[in-house]
Amino acid sequence: MEWQALLWVGTGGFFGAIARYSLSLYLSERFPLILGKPIPAGTAFVNITGSFLLASFLYYASKRAGFPDSAKLLIGTGFFGAYTTFSTYANESINLINDGQWMTGLSYIIGTNLLCLFGVIAGLMLANRIF
Repeated sequence: MEWQALLWVGTGGFFGAIARYSLSLYLSERFPLILGKPIPAGTAFVNITGSFLLASFLYYASKRAGFPDSAKLLIGTGFFGAYTTFSTYANESINLINDGQWMTGLSYIIGTNLLCLFGVIAGLMLANRIF
């Protein structure tokens, strides 16, 4: 792996993480309730916009001949990787389905959601025992 690639990813990640934190904090403070219910509005906004923007960027980059790898690393992997990993998960899920791999795609969606929820529960239980 080249050091330049790490620099592009790290730089994009730096700005993506700051954007995620800032937007999530601002929106969660501004909109603590939606329809009278507490919802992590900041996280939802970041995940939804990240999914949309990553898909748009990847489509654009794939249609442009000679699109620089450094820009893909900076924006796609770095920025959106730190802004939200959910965007990557959502795009991978849809790509599997679009490639005709319906069962794999649906299994990935269901499995990822269930296992991540289980991971949260298991992490909370373990932390509760340790701390």
